Amino acid sequence: MSNKIRYFFDKIKPNFEEGGKFYFLHTTYDAIETFFFVPNKVTKSGSHIRDYVDMKRTMSVVIIALFPTALFGIYNIGYQHFLSVGLEKSFWEIMWFGILKFLPLLLVSYASGLFIEAIFSQIRKEEINEGFFVSGFLIPLIVPVDIPLWMLSLATMFAVLFGKEVFGGTGMNIFNPALLARAFLFFAYPSWMSGGKVWISGMVDNTDNIVDGFSGATVLGQLAAEGGEKSIHLLTGTGQNLSVLDMFLGFIPGSIGETSTLAILLGAVILLLTGVGSWRIMLSVFAGGYLMALLLNAFAVNPLMDFPAHLHLIVGGFAFGAVFMATDPVTAAQTNRGM
Repeated sequence: MSNKIRYFFDKIKPNFEEGGKFYFLHTTYDAIETFFFVPNKVTKSGSHIRDYVDMKRTMSVVIIALFPTALFGIYNIGYQHFLSVGLEKSFWEIMWFGILKFLPLLLVSYASGLFIEAIFSQIRKEEINEGFFVSGFLIPLIVPVDIPLWMLSLATMFAVLFGKEVFGGTGMNIFNPALLARAFLFFAYPSWMSGGKVWISGMVDNTDNIVDGFSGATVLGQLAAEGGEKSIHLLTGTGQNLSVLDMFLGFIPGSIGETSTLAILLGAVILLLTGVGSWRIMLSVFAGGYLMALLLNAFAVNPLMDFPAHLHLIVGGFAFGAVFMATDPVTAAQTNRGM
């Protein structure tokens, strides 16, 4: 099969080389060919160290590390939806519901980002870089499930354009495109990025069928809304009888990929074993977050500050940020001391 694909690419390649009738699309051809095969271009002179671990393989490892998080996120989309309407469904019905919700977000993210990448590659006469394949996967994982597709598209294009391409492309950016996309959505469309309805599919437009007393707010959202109540009591105050185990496993409302600390840690193991992620960065982020939470506990004047320090590590997007955002090879610290 691979030989047939290779033959096909070799057959049409002259059309995309200089002088060919489709030369203006040569960067697009290079990107597709590179997706299937390792480029055969090498430097002509000098002594160069070569390694099989090129950018494509590095990005592939990150995507593989994201799979546990994405798969659980897909399941949790369906689980939270059917829980909110009081229906019991089979595992595969829950998964299918989640797939139908997540797949459009993923496709829109990739299409929007690669569109901007392709334009700049044509202008610069450079190959389309594989760097966005990770960013395009990250962005749908850090947004609410029912975010309008046009908002996601706009945020993705903004992030790629102003967070990456204006600085020169992959390797030159000073901002993480995925984080910039979320920041854009938060400040441009705050009602779609906060509150108690956006985290569970169907709650924004169809509240009539929601079970009485059910809250779609995140754990941290509940804390912020409870005034002077002691935060520890809120573990069972969301209408879902949440436990610490639920928080760790991820059976709570939230952005698609942020809820399951267990799935995130599985991804962290993959990054660490392959050497793609830095253990120093991950450890520093977790340690810094825990120590800051302890400090806030000591001077607690509201529920958020009173929330137990160890629980901060398993709710919200903290674990996801520590593993997949802080370790971004471009925008992360590069020295051991900085890490």
